[in-house]
Amino acid sequence: MNTLAKLWTVEDVATFLGVPVATLYQWRHQRTGPRGHKIGRHLRYLPEDVMSWVQDQE
Repeated sequence: MNTLAKLWTVEDVATFLGVPVATLYQWRHQRTGPRGHKIGRHLRYLPEDVMSWVQDQE
């Protein structure tokens, strides 16, 4: 993991994937979307986890 990489917010991931924020929360509930991490009360994503998930969808 690149320790200098910025964690992505739900809004960042939604914009990157071109889906509504609600879809990410639905995927998280169904455990079908990219892996997210709770940081306190905030949901954050590692960019490499999102990229890996996208590649797995192909």
